[in-house]
Amino acid sequence: MARVTDQDLDPAVMRKQYRSEIVEEGSLADTPMAQFARWFQQAADAHVFEPNAMVVSTATPEGRPSSRTVLLKQFDERGFVFFTNYGSRKGREIEANPYVSLLFPWHPIARQVVVTGTASRVGRDETAAYFRSRPHGSQLGAWASEQSRVIGSRAELDHRYAELEARYPEGEQVPVPTEWGGLRVEPDAVEFWQGHENRLHDRLRYALEGGKWHVERLCP
Repeated sequence: MARVTDQDLDPAVMRKQYRSEIVEEGSLADTPMAQFARWFQQAADAHVFEPNAMVVSTATPEGRPSSRTVLLKQFDERGFVFFTNYGSRKGREIEANPYVSLLFPWHPIARQVVVTGTASRVGRDETAAYFRSRPHGSQLGAWASEQSRVIGSRAELDHRYAELEARYPEGEQVPVPTEWGGLRVEPDAVEFWQGHENRLHDRLRYALEGGKWHVERLCP
């Protein structure tokens, strides 16, 4: 069995050399969402674990940030959509301060996509359509969990779920929770980051100015 030393656990000496092709401005799509679709497909083709996992960062009106990982469920030219309990910490913070950041950390292919933009609720029809597509257990879970709220024990959470399971057995329609739904992040900037050796990474950012996208290269 290999022995783990203190040096093995020293973050200061942990480093990898990224080897990949240079990303040229001319190779990019006209819009960030079209470029995201390309990279998202490539991440999926490379079997990145949960390529739709993204870190959502929000902040209070006073500027105190918080971050968590959620799953992207839809994207198109309008932006990026995820679903949550509106009473959760992120839901409450977005209600008070709609400016958010998203990070897709595709480490196995040495890529990241960083999004900044404004979040707003999707329509209830859109929420209901997605809710109906969820597995039955996930629908019940949305009711059982008052997301981000303090709960006395795991047993209490399991008891809530069991009661809902008895009320809405498999095959019976579960109503959409009123305080649960989608949030769409409309981007104003999207950065595509490709790792390279010697830390000379490519950072190409689409920025929105005057209703039009333009691409700028950032120093790594």
